[in-house]
Amino acid sequence: MQRRILLLAVALFLSLGCAGRVALAGAVFLGPGPGLTGNDTGGIIAYAPGLAAGVYRVMAIDWCARWGRLSHVTSVHRRYGDYVAFVCMDRPGRIH
Repeated sequence: MQRRILLLAVALFLSLGCAGRVALAGAVFLGPGPGLTGNDTGGIIAYAPGLAAGVYRVMAIDWCARWGRLSHVTSVHRRYGDYVAFVCMDRPGRIH
């Protein structure tokens, strides 16, 4: 009886962990939202007046590094509710 309860608890724990990861992975593709939204070609970052200008560049660099690409910030609209846009570019000499 104790073993059955333990196995049930472990199965529940593992299933909840996997479900949470799948939900978070899909959240990237749900469209514009708070924070950063994008894919392997670029993205947008919600503008927040409290963040320093360099933070947006670091966020774009980290995002594009997932696909082994370089980033370039294309537009910065310094208005509340607007976005900072960036593109991900291939490294020189690399073909996908």
